[in-house]
Amino acid sequence: MNPRALPLGASARRARARPWTASRGRAAAARAARERAELERGIRFRSLYLTIMGVVLAVAAVNVLLGSVGLIQENRSRPLTEAERARYVAEDVARRWRAWPAGMVFPEELPYTALGRAQQYARRVGIAPEAACAEAADAPVASVLRGHGCQAVLRATYVDQTSTFAVTVGVAVLPSEQARADAAGELPVDDRVGVRPVAFPGTVTDTFGAAQRQRTGWVGAGPYIVFSTVGYTDGRTRESVPLEEQVNSEMWPVAETVAGRIARALGEPPDVPRCTQGNVC
Repeated sequence: MNPRALPLGASARRARARPWTASRGRAAAARAARERAELERGIRFRSLYLTIMGVVLAVAAVNVLLGSVGLIQENRSRPLTEAERARYVAEDVARRWRAWPAGMVFPEELPYTALGRAQQYARRVGIAPEAACAEAADAPVASVLRGHGCQAVLRATYVDQTSTFAVTVGVAVLPSEQARADAAGELPVDDRVGVRPVAFPGTVTDTFGAAQRQRTGWVGAGPYIVFSTVGYTDGRTRESVPLEEQVNSEMWPVAETVAGRIARALGEPPDVPRCTQGNVC
């Protein structure tokens, strides 16, 4: 046995402790390749992410821009169309029965032309509380009003300048001008029924009731039917007055004029702005 011979296994241990240079080079190259591959993959993912985010931001920017343009166009003052003008008028007229003070719906004095074409004034005696349509009108009339959506009836009583005649004016409020026209076409042709008179105790009208009214009538304006009923303040009933006296009296012209003036004021078209934001387009 050679005394210089290494013990069994010594050469193996030495080989493991000192790997070949070529093996170390190959491992380093593989590790570097893996790192490059991971880096390239990260770069690709980052590029894809940035591309997606760019597209999202671009779409969002376009949407914001389009929305801003649309908002500017929508809010920009422009001339009203004919339909918008008509709607403006209809809405303004329709809210007057609530928006106006009672004294504006029923003015304190209203002019009329008496016999001999003398200018005189009817004076308001009182304004009644708002009433349901069934309470303020006779049954045949109330039935028609309810059938077309009548909301309320406003009433006031006037006397002529000599306090000879009492006139109760009743404003029936319908949902629209079309509803008013439909209801008016169904009203009974009978001058003995209409709005119920309103008497105010302690005044010259305290005896004015259903039996005292001589004649009734109505006129339309916007969504309103303006009724009138007239009689004498001294308590005379319809049956006690000869027909020829009713025909030749100025009683009915007074009632027509008072109701007509109230109707015209309620239905008068308002001033309509030219543009969506006033009169400057």
